[in-house]
Formats: sequence, structure tokens, C-alpha cells
Amino acid sequence: MSEPVSVGLVGAGPWAGMVHAPGLDAGPDTRLAGIWARRPEASGELAAKYGVPAFTRIEELFDACEAVTFSVPPDVQADLATKAARAGKAVLLEKPLAMDLEGARRLAGAIGEAGVASQMVFTLRYSAAARAYFAKVREVEPFGGHGSFVSSVLNGGPFATPWRLERGALLDLGPHIVDILDGSLGRVTGVRAHGDPLRWVGLLLEHEGGAVSEASVSMASVAEPPPARVEVYGRRGNAQLDWSKVGTDTFGTMVAEFAATVRAGGGHPLDAQHGLHIQEVLAEAEAQLR
Repeated sequence: MSEPVSVGLVGAGPWAGMVHAPGLDAGPDTRLAGIWARRPEASGELAAKYGVPAFTRIEELFDACEAVTFSVPPDVQADLATKAARAGKAVLLEKPLAMDLEGARRLAGAIGEAGVASQMVFTLRYSAAARAYFAKVREVEPFGGHGSFVSSVLNGGPFATPWRLERGALLDLGPHIVDILDGSLGRVTGVRAHGDPLRWVGLLLEHEGGAVSEASVSMASVAEPPPARVEVYGRRGNAQLDWSKVGTDTFGTMVAEFAATVRAGGGHPLDAQHGLHIQEVLAEAEAQLR
């Protein structure tokens, strides 16, 4: 048995406390090596909960770990994850990679140049339900489908953060739906968009091989919306996936796969280059909405 991968956490907000810190601390494949955040009081509080150091300088965190996971706004991630890659650290990255396409390309480029392992937190992808869904997708020979993800985030709560209130659903929820449809129907090669990111956005996606799909995202619901859902249809049947099927297995699987990715030196299908591809699709859609 190899030693657990030592992973430093950048960020100490709600998502870091709900997902990243407990997932890394639970092991057995990882060890939470310490926390750094822009707010020292927040990192100190979260670090104390897990009995790990709270670092005052991010370089100290890098020195204490083999890999780094990020739970910060996209523009902050783009800057700090670039520094981590250049310091030789593997990175576990939230979606989207960056606030804009230039930042995403810069980060993905730095990861490639440094030759470090990377992996994206596309949450639903690590669930047992998603694995079963993709197995079914391969059986039905799909030619099209649709997906939707609606939330009430813009109306308040812990995730009504400045970047989400400014950029809306396309940059926050869009990566999830586009990623699932991309994985289901083939690489997305074209997009047409309409709507308003602060209200409702519709996307028409074209895929390699000729499949087409539609995606809808919104964070402006005033009532509790149904779970996110993707459905694809094919010559031999159909397959469905919904967010309510995400179980407690999801984050443990993600962390275990990240540890394996670090030990292998890369090779995960949901790496930074895949994250960049998804952001390129969303950037084109956003440009059409301006």
C-alpha cells in the first residue's frame, strides 16, 4: 500500500467545508496537509476542525503537500492554480477553470508545460448513477438528447457569491450539463445560444458524429426546482440521469481517483484540457449572448 497523497486545500468557504476538507481528510488515499485562504480567520477555523496547519503564505502550503485542491472563485483559481502547477503540484480544479477563456487557456497551458497531473470537479461524473448511465448510453447508440439544470442561487444563500451574481447560470451550471452531454453524445463541436445568463439560457449543441442536443440552465427560480436532468435517445433505447441520484459515494470516488491520478502522473479523462474544452464551448455561447 502506498502512502496517502498529501493534499493542500486552497479556500475555506462553504464548499471547501462541505466537500473538499472532509473528503480529503476521510482518506484512505489522501491526507489533508493544510489549508490556505485569503481570509486567515476562515482558514484557521477550518484547519482547527481537522487538526491541520493553517498557512499564512500559499508557498508554505505548496511546500507541505504533493497536490493542491481549489475551492475559490474562478478568477482566483486561474491565478493560484497556475502558481501551484509551476511549483510542481498536481491540481484538483473546480469548474469553470477560470472566469474567462484567456485565463482558462493560461491555466491549462501552465499545467501542460509543468507536466503535472490535473483533474476537474465535475461532481455528477463521479457518482455511481452516472457510471451506470454512461454504460447504458453506450448500449442505446444515441443520436440526440437534452439536459436542464435550474436552481434558485440568484435569490440568495451561501452560494450567491459575487461571481455567480454577475455571470449567472451559463458559467456556473453550464459546465455540468455541457460536460454530461459531451460525454454522452460525442465531443461538442458547435453551439448556438439564446437567452439571458441571469434569467434563462438555451443552448443548441452539435456533436462529433452528427448527434445534436439541447441544454437549458437558469439560477433564477423562485421556487425549489426539480433536480438537474439529462436524457439521451438512440437507435436501441434511451438513458436518463438526474442529480437526485448523486449519493454519498460521489466525493469519495472523486478523491480516490484524484489520488490515483497523482500517483500515475496524470491521465484522467476529466483533466484540465477537458475543462478547457468545456469552457471554450461556454465562451462561444456567452459571446453570442452579448
